[in-house]
Amino acid sequence: MSIARAGAVQGWNSRTTFVLALSASAVGLGNLWRFSYLAGEYGGAPFVVTYIVCLFLVAVPLMVAEVVVGSHGRGGPVAALRWASDRSLLSRGWTAIGWLACLTGVLILSYYVVVAGWALAYARYMQAGVFSAASAAVVGEQFSALLAEPLRQVYWQSLFLLLAAGFVLFGVRRGLGLLVWLAVPVLITMLAVLVKFSFDNGDMVAAREFLFSVKWIDFSPRAVLVALGHALFTLGVGVGAGISYGAYAPGRIPIGRSVMAVAVFDTMIALLAGLAIFPLVFANNMAPAMGPGLLFVSVPYAFGNVAQGELFGAVFFLLVVVAALGSAVAMLEPVVRTLMQQLRWRRVTAVLLVTGLVWLLSLGVVLSLRTAESTAWLANSNLFSFFDAVTAQFLLPLVALSTAVFVGWRLRPEILRVELYRESALFFSLWRALLRYIAPAAIMLIMLANLVTPG
Repeated sequence: MSIARAGAVQGWNSRTTFVLALSASAVGLGNLWRFSYLAGEYGGAPFVVTYIVCLFLVAVPLMVAEVVVGSHGRGGPVAALRWASDRSLLSRGWTAIGWLACLTGVLILSYYVVVAGWALAYARYMQAGVFSAASAAVVGEQFSALLAEPLRQVYWQSLFLLLAAGFVLFGVRRGLGLLVWLAVPVLITMLAVLVKFSFDNGDMVAAREFLFSVKWIDFSPRAVLVALGHALFTLGVGVGAGISYGAYAPGRIPIGRSVMAVAVFDTMIALLAGLAIFPLVFANNMAPAMGPGLLFVSVPYAFGNVAQGELFGAVFFLLVVVAALGSAVAMLEPVVRTLMQQLRWRRVTAVLLVTGLVWLLSLGVVLSLRTAESTAWLANSNLFSFFDAVTAQFLLPLVALSTAVFVGWRLRPEILRVELYRESALFFSLWRALLRYIAPAAIMLIMLANLVTPG
């Protein structure tokens, strides 16, 4: 019997915990700004509809595939893939997908914790009134000053990383289970409060026009590709979280419907985040920006120039931290579980090693951001941009494509049907067809687009 099945993997007792865990892993930093910005930039309502179609035709089948592998193998990414390979009389070389997913998660975490540290710092700045009545130039200078101080960044990102590591250290039930039951309700509550505040103090007409109006002139083949790319990775496919959380899921749950519920929740959070951000941005006559320019310049300026903005601005950045925490834990756990199973390490040893490695890599990321001179290496890129490009354009698509091929084409159908027995025969046939034909084609299209127009 394989390690995956022989090892006593303690899981969750309820389907709700599993769904909350997947939801917490899916709602990351990108959901709080990227989706809404893309919707406004690429045609509004047509983009949203295209994104939803791509989400359920590509991303959901891939996540279901990951959860099926985890549920079948009852182990970390490598052990579960080895068990599935053995059961289908396949080469154990397919376990490379698990190792690659773990590597991808570590590299993403190396810059993810840096951004989360910025958010933690900005929650403190907002609470202290640093941005009260500040001009946009002053807010921009504050962000530049933070980037120029590695020690300050290391302090905040270390706090965040220790918090994430603490939840992983306490295990599946007392750590991960407790986190998701705390994080998801807190996230929903804070987002509801922020949307109400934005409705009362922002320009809802301008925000609605930006986010939801039909702008066919902006909706192009490029917009379809962007919607596909965002849908493909919005659920956190490619870092082993689906496999690990599938291993911890209780038996006899409807996997397909559970993942679809997560996709709906993920999209709702992204839309609500847009309604919390953009009305205030437009009310202060700020042009919508993307990435750090929105989160750490436009948003602090917008909150700093409305009544009670310091309080609600602090709530917003705490919301960002909570969202980042769920994703960070979801990327840490597969690596920790893999080391525990493959090297027979105790959880505390694996957590300390992985956390230490991520901390060292994040330190390198911070140091590469320090000065203008430090960005003139590695093809004129800093480590932040390099890791982001490598993971987004190469590693994540490669893991997703390999997963689609392995589960869709190589695993025995009867094994898959056993794990999806709660779903109808029509659902199973449709899911497998999407996984075999649509998902690989979509992933290869994205990889080709990245090669033609990198970045």
